[in-house]
Amino acid sequence: MTDKFRHEHDLLGDMMVPADAYYGVQTMRAIEDFPITGLKIDRALIMAMAIVKKAAAHANMDVGLLPEDKAHAIMDAATEIIEHIDLHKWFVVTRFREGREHPLT
Repeated sequence: MTDKFRHEHDLLGDMMVPADAYYGVQTMRAIEDFPITGLKIDRALIMAMAIVKKAAAHANMDVGLLPEDKAHAIMDAATEIIEHIDLHKWFVVTRFREGREHPLT
């Protein structure tokens, strides 16, 4: 984490988010509004999700269902997670959502 912040805005207003965070204003609101369990998602699960996400982006690009620029952006992000598994600290699990947000990431 950092002591530097970036300014973000959504329909609920303005909020400061850590500058190095891989999440945005909605996740920041969830962190502040709901107690965090202290649980972290297992690194192996994060790795598996990134591998599946990368493969899905590639397959959807190959059949023309995903524009090439978006597919490459997704694949690049997945590769970054795969190669730098210490990024797991940015995967937040809230008490009430029980990790349900992660398949949508």
